Amino acid sequence: MQEILGQIYTYLRGIWRRRWPMLLMAWFICLAGWVYVLTMPDEYSSSAKVYVDTQSVLQPLLRGLAIQSGVAQEVDLMTRTLFSRPNLEKAARMTDLDLNVNNDREMDRLLNSLADRVRLSGGGRQRNIYTLSFYDSDPELAKKVVQSFLTIFVESSLGSNRKDSDVAQKFIDEQIREYEARLVEAEDRLKEFKQKNVGLMPGSGGDYFSQLKAAQSQLILTQERLTEVIKRREEIKNQMSEEDQNIGLSPSANIFSGGLAHPLDGRIAEMEKRLDELLLNYTQRHPDVISTIDTMERLKNQRQSELDQAIEDNPEVANSSPLLQNPVYQQQKISLGQAEAEIASLEVRLEKAKQNVERLEQLVDTVPAVEAEMKRLNRDYSIVKGNYEQLLNRRESAQMAQKAEASGDGVQFKVIEPARIALEPSGPNRPLFLSIVLLAGIGAGVAMAFFLSQLKQTFDTRVSLREALDLPVLGSIAMEWSPAQRLKLRIETAVFLSMGFSLLVIYLVVLLMQERLRGIISQLGVLVV
Repeated sequence: MQEILGQIYTYLRGIWRRRWPMLLMAWFICLAGWVYVLTMPDEYSSSAKVYVDTQSVLQPLLRGLAIQSGVAQEVDLMTRTLFSRPNLEKAARMTDLDLNVNNDREMDRLLNSLADRVRLSGGGRQRNIYTLSFYDSDPELAKKVVQSFLTIFVESSLGSNRKDSDVAQKFIDEQIREYEARLVEAEDRLKEFKQKNVGLMPGSGGDYFSQLKAAQSQLILTQERLTEVIKRREEIKNQMSEEDQNIGLSPSANIFSGGLAHPLDGRIAEMEKRLDELLLNYTQRHPDVISTIDTMERLKNQRQSELDQAIEDNPEVANSSPLLQNPVYQQQKISLGQAEAEIASLEVRLEKAKQNVERLEQLVDTVPAVEAEMKRLNRDYSIVKGNYEQLLNRRESAQMAQKAEASGDGVQFKVIEPARIALEPSGPNRPLFLSIVLLAGIGAGVAMAFFLSQLKQTFDTRVSLREALDLPVLGSIAMEWSPAQRLKLRIETAVFLSMGFSLLVIYLVVLLMQERLRGIISQLGVLVV
């Protein structure tokens, strides 16, 4: 600690020995700086406050129907790009500042000067109040610049929204035309494929393998049913062979009661009833209908031939009563006819099922490929159609949003405080600058004195001498001042202190009388010119 204090004492003594250059440097810098500060032109500031209302009444009403633009984000982006070079050039043209520009270099200086002096503050999530300010030596010019930037701010925000809407609308229209052409192409490809592969495409029964499995299952069921009916028919025949056909005569029955009576009449009536039931559900081309009609015709022909043969063998039968038949035998005969009819129907169905299975088995390599291609075409068509419908919906939303923006209810700018001409200067802060000049002059003088003391160092203590020479110091001799020297030293100290105090007095005078001094300096400048 003692060494540090000693070093500081050495520095202070060195500065004190160079006190006159220090004082001269302080006086020079202070006087020159104060004159410069006093000659600085007055600055007039003009400002305007605007409120940006981003809450529209239509926004909650159009939510989900129209495209909601990020109004707050757009306004925030506009505030960040307000002082871009195109906007600065536009403001220079609006205020006629570009008339005094002769080349690009001067234009750059002008734009840089505008960017440095214009300010935009405020905004945020809670308060959408923006303050636009500008300062210049001409108060009217300051007002014009603020008004021009305010106009650019409002027009650019509204213009950018409309421009973005037009660009989006144009892009959606182009995409709709493109997807409409693609949709027509997909429909044509699908139509040509269906025409080319009629009968091979999957229907309501599912894909190829589902149809093949269903056909095979139907074939197996038909075969099983046919086997069951054949066994039942054999059983009926065995029962009929053991039953007596006639049990006597029927004295009351008339053979011509609407036609000759015959045992096959019941079977024919049963087949007619079955045919009526089938025609209620199927067409005449159905295999069951066809087989039923064939069986019924065969029974009618058999009945007619037997009756003809009976009349031919015994002509008296036509005028006599027929034999009274056994009812059990008659019922067995009807069941036999039903079984035969069902066998005929099942045989037709079995043949159809075999043909269907054979046809599907032959298409084992073709149908899956057709189904895969069909699925791919349907998938492409569905994707294109879905995108096309979405674009149509987006276009409707964009048109509705554009109409909402055109109504002027999107973003509203309300000028709270318009720009006006300042009557009093707002700057520069001359008291602050004068104080800074004083401190700068004193600091520069001290720095100069310290620099000179380091150029020509002296040893003020025995310790510093011993450390510098690395030799033992045997002793020291004190300086003995004469009365004249002491008087001279006192006079120099008094002059130095008085000049330093005078500098402070001049600072106070300049600080208090700066307006009058500015007037005197301006008059002197006019006289010099």
